[in-house]
Amino acid sequence: MFRLRWESITWSNGRYGTFLVTHGKTASARRVLPMTPRVRHVLESRWDGTGKPVEGWIWPAPTRSGHVESSSLKKQHSGTFKLLAAEAKNGGSKPVRRFVLYSLRHTFLTRLGESGCDAWTLARIAGHSSIAMSTRYVHPSEEAVFTALEKLGGHRIGHTSIEATSEVPSKGLLPS
Repeated sequence: MFRLRWESITWSNGRYGTFLVTHGKTASARRVLPMTPRVRHVLESRWDGTGKPVEGWIWPAPTRSGHVESSSLKKQHSGTFKLLAAEAKNGGSKPVRRFVLYSLRHTFLTRLGESGCDAWTLARIAGHSSIAMSTRYVHPSEEAVFTALEKLGGHRIGHTSIEATSEVPSKGLLPS
């Protein structure tokens, strides 16, 4: 996201706008994603007093590339933990447990999977090139399985109910 440019933002598409992810390891990583209200608010807070920017980096920085670099983020992240550890030591409390920034992405995708998001939608959001990657985050509960099968039970077109016929269904047609 640190490579995001104002040119990649569309304010009118979707409910709150969209942004184009232009960099990634695979073609699937390059995708258009809808903004949430929170994301839109963060981006709008980046506007200077002249209104919506039309071009340039959203996260500019005094680097050779002109934008925030991953190495800068990692240094700031590490420095924050050092500061928090020193403050905890002085205050006699436990320091914040260290984590890598990628954990934030993993936590987001795990929570998305837990919320009932299917693997195909999760793959599109995450930019995964394979559904197999997304299945790591999707663990349907027993209740979700029951709900899915109940939804299927409502489809009766072209089928005869078992109660209405005296025939026994062929082996293997009923779920075990």
